[in-house]
Amino acid sequence: MRAAIAVGLVFAGCCSNVIFLELLARKHPGCGNIVTFAQFLFIAVEGFLFEADLGRKRPAIPIRYYAVMVTMFFTVSVVNNYALNLNIAMPLHMIFRSGSLIANMILGIIILKKRYSIFKYTSIALVSVGIFICTFMSAKQVTSQSSSSESDGFQAFAWWLLGIGALTFALLMSARMGIFQETLYKQFGKHSKEALFYNHALPLPGFIFLASDIYDHAVLFNKSELYQVPVVGVTVPIMWFYLLMNVFTQYVCIRGVFILTTECASLTVTLVVTLRKFVSLIFSILYFQNPFTLWHWLGTLFVFIGTLMYTEVWNNLGTTKSQPQKEDKKN
Repeated sequence: MRAAIAVGLVFAGCCSNVIFLELLARKHPGCGNIVTFAQFLFIAVEGFLFEADLGRKRPAIPIRYYAVMVTMFFTVSVVNNYALNLNIAMPLHMIFRSGSLIANMILGIIILKKRYSIFKYTSIALVSVGIFICTFMSAKQVTSQSSSSESDGFQAFAWWLLGIGALTFALLMSARMGIFQETLYKQFGKHSKEALFYNHALPLPGFIFLASDIYDHAVLFNKSELYQVPVVGVTVPIMWFYLLMNVFTQYVCIRGVFILTTECASLTVTLVVTLRKFVSLIFSILYFQNPFTLWHWLGTLFVFIGTLMYTEVWNNLGTTKSQPQKEDKKN
């Protein structure tokens, strides 16, 4: 029952979170910093009240290790959100971030000296080809959709290239953070709720350097059209409503994933998160009418087939089906 509730939270929270993020980014493409700050502040306050017990509970993992993890986490969050300001469309943003498997494998080979089967290398090749197709087709759209002026077209393409570079950097940094977390959990045990709190609380002073940008967007949000919130009946600027819903759905999404990790195997968690990304992508294309060609669909198909191959979903489903049959024969 808890697992079913967790799956519902993941799909409802994460999918709606993407919707509100796109609503924010379409109106103000440079609002990534204020969105990141609001998310960090909300989760930090919630964690301080319920996980850290108002600061009275000592962390199981020493703060110095969290400082390293937080630096990586803060950088990844800011860069990922800022990439939306660099001509990166939301569908490409989601597809590109699905390439985490590639980054994890590359850094796993280099840092942890891991070796993988041919099946996993094939799946990673499919993901790589899929991301390349989507990226290449998006590059053509950026140049064709920009103004007729050659200089303007080159400028738009240059900003897009910078956005791709930012997403690539965030992807590799996120994978490095995952490896660092893995080594920490082996040494000190898993403390995911504690890590969630410190990963969001410790970076808050870093937003001082982004204060002017956050303030500018807060002013822009205040000037947005008024919206009456259903049920409550309160009237607020619509951009603040989008931000509030984005923060709330982000929390629901994270909590859903946390419950899922405690109730299900890691394979199930990966499968649910992968399917959630696919549903979010489809909704973004249909609802927001984002440009998406047949080549984009082909690339997306490669990415998700490669992801499912990597997690060996079919093999594991086959073994789980065969187990009940064996038990029936014994009886």
